[in-house]
Amino acid sequence: MVEVIISIFLLLGGILSFLGSVGILRFPDVYGRLHAATKSATLGVIGIVLATFLYFLVIHDLFVGKLLLGIVFVFLTAPVGAFMISRAAYRTGVPLSSMTQQDDLKAFMKKDATK
Repeated sequence: MVEVIISIFLLLGGILSFLGSVGILRFPDVYGRLHAATKSATLGVIGIVLATFLYFLVIHDLFVGKLLLGIVFVFLTAPVGAFMISRAAYRTGVPLSSMTQQDDLKAFMKKDATK
């Protein structure tokens, strides 16, 4: 039964990572691509590392705390890194896609530039 749960986490992590790769190829601008890569890849990596943690914990009776720290580290740093990259792209003038309907940062950046 435990092997089934571990396999589900591995498959879910692999599928999410694959969907992130597809999103990188399919989305039209850097912002959408970054969103696809960050969300799905973060959850994919967490699923795979969680499956690895469960494998060692249940099958080999070995607690590997470094894997849990890796999950926390990826969960905290990947979204922050993506936010900083997208903000830098926006500030340097990387254009939005022509399909983008709303630009919430435009008014904020104008107000920020006047300071």
